[in-house]
Amino acid sequence: MNKVSTYFSESFRELTQKVTWPTWQQLQQSTMIVLVATLVVTALVAAMDLISSSVMKFIY
Repeated sequence: MNKVSTYFSESFRELTQKVTWPTWQQLQQSTMIVLVATLVVTALVAAMDLISSSVMKFIY
């Protein structure tokens, strides 16, 4: 039981003292980067799907 309480106390200490949390502005900026990257990758996959579908329809 001592190991479990030590684990939780050290985890709590690490989260509150050692971790540097992003500011609100950094968090918003990172979120926008992820959203834009997701939209770009989605558009690329959709384009590849459309092209391959057209090619297959032409072949068959």
